[in-house]
Amino acid sequence: MTTAVARLFCDEPTARRLASYLAETLEPNDCVCSAFEGDGGQWQLAVHFREAPEQAALRALIAVAAGDAAAAALSIEQVAPADWVKESLSRLQPVRAGRFLVHGAHDRARVKPNDIGIEIEAALAFGTGHHGTTLGCLLAFDALAKRRRDTPIPPLKGEGRHRRPSAAVLGGRTPMRKHRLWRSEDRGGVTYQRHDPHPARYASHPPPYRGRDKKILDIGTGSGVLAIAAAKILSARVIAGDNDPVAVEAARANARLNGTPAIAFVRAAGANARIIAAQAPYDLIFANILLGPLLRLAVPIRALAAPHARIVLSGLLPSHANAVLAIYRAQGLTLERPLQIDGWTTLVLRRGNKHRPGRG
Repeated sequence: MTTAVARLFCDEPTARRLASYLAETLEPNDCVCSAFEGDGGQWQLAVHFREAPEQAALRALIAVAAGDAAAAALSIEQVAPADWVKESLSRLQPVRAGRFLVHGAHDRARVKPNDIGIEIEAALAFGTGHHGTTLGCLLAFDALAKRRRDTPIPPLKGEGRHRRPSAAVLGGRTPMRKHRLWRSEDRGGVTYQRHDPHPARYASHPPPYRGRDKKILDIGTGSGVLAIAAAKILSARVIAGDNDPVAVEAARANARLNGTPAIAFVRAAGANARIIAAQAPYDLIFANILLGPLLRLAVPIRALAAPHARIVLSGLLPSHANAVLAIYRAQGLTLERPLQIDGWTTLVLRRGNKHRPGRG
């Protein structure tokens, strides 16, 4: 139950930055942080506390993240007891990440027909997609899920950059009959590229992590947002673990709420749990956790990854990304794509097709 609320009226970037910073710094069981647009378009940071905070310490944290002026402008007031999680989350707007829309029960009507809605029960929320780390994972996953593993067509003899191959070069075939040639221009000149016009070819080459025989692992699942997202669009077995038993129960409830009760939620610390290792290898792995565990789990994560697997790492500040990347590269993983969202970095890594022993 809320007994105190700290508020700061500021611009949107400051509100979002402070909400992320305080959520990472303060004890999550004692408070909940939110940033939202209020009446008149002005943004507000609101921190709901279960017990009255130490004002000097709180202002010091604000000063570190946003300066002395913001710390002085912070207001702290006592309030009547209320459901502190629901009170804060009821003000949050839905979060869009590609095709996904993460929302609360009060925003169900805002889910459009083409959206993939993920509803998080306010009373059970341990991650709503508003934080840059979760948002980065969702955006990375949305891009991965759209891919098709189509093998590039090798160039034909006589097929050059600045000329269109003749029917004679194609063995007497008309160029447009079996292989359409697409013309594109850039500073280097004109390019003709051959594409297979048959869509069935793409359907026969799905992403390497899609299929009933594939497995997906979510380490540090929290509210289960990433596991639910994977279960909604990939016909694969999803296993999600967290070391917090309350979070595991919350994630199970959210999975039932979203029609994905088949997700296997387990209480497990990191990636070394026997129940997780028994299901290996995994074709897609999420690890949205803190820097320390990410560094320690490099060897176990590589061991759990199947050939061609993708690994999505988040929970990183930009200044820490290179150190984490170096550790995972030492395990034979390669960087496929980095993302930066709201001051946080998400890394998409790929494992090769051979079981190369890592160094660790």
